[in-house]
Amino acid sequence: MDVIKLKPLGICDTNSYIVASNAGNAALVDAPANAEHILSEIENRGLTLKMILLTHGHFDHVGAVADLVDKTGCEVYIHERDLTKLSDPEGQLIEFFRVKGYRAFSGAKPIGDGDILKLDEIEFDVVHTPGHTSGSVCFIAGDVMFSGDTLFKRSVGRTDMPDGNYRELMKSMEIIKDLGGDLRILPGHMGETTLENERIYNSYLR
Repeated sequence: MDVIKLKPLGICDTNSYIVASNAGNAALVDAPANAEHILSEIENRGLTLKMILLTHGHFDHVGAVADLVDKTGCEVYIHERDLTKLSDPEGQLIEFFRVKGYRAFSGAKPIGDGDILKLDEIEFDVVHTPGHTSGSVCFIAGDVMFSGDTLFKRSVGRTDMPDGNYRELMKSMEIIKDLGGDLRILPGHMGETTLENERIYNSYLR
């Protein structure tokens, strides 16, 4: 398994990640914007995009989904509680942030806590971590966790927007804190960290 971090994309400088299998297939974790750039990064590495895994349904994580599906026919997965956000401007926060140019998408497959998504030899465990949105998830593959906007380095995601819930987020922090061992944490914004460092330094995980 090879993990490639793309440059931050869109107006919120959102992270996205290519996860490549030994067979040359790829999963994309979040699709913020600029489908052409994302696809060129995938194709320049000789990879074929097979799936998009969405940590939640806000516009800055799903903006390139429709265009990427049009170009590749890949499958899209999102938690069942955030599924309707993909076709709902209000749910995506498009109206909240007054942004334009985002296409609706209605062909995603719903996932839930405990599901396992497979790409060749790679398995992505789905961990439901509500709080930032009701359908926020983290994906764990090997020793890597893609935490979306649930957990950041020394911080956590906002809960003051529609569908946010601080109490639910704190419950999700307990779930994350109790995960076994150490994990490399790749978040939806800013730099990476490790679970062990967050247990020590992140006040929300103490």
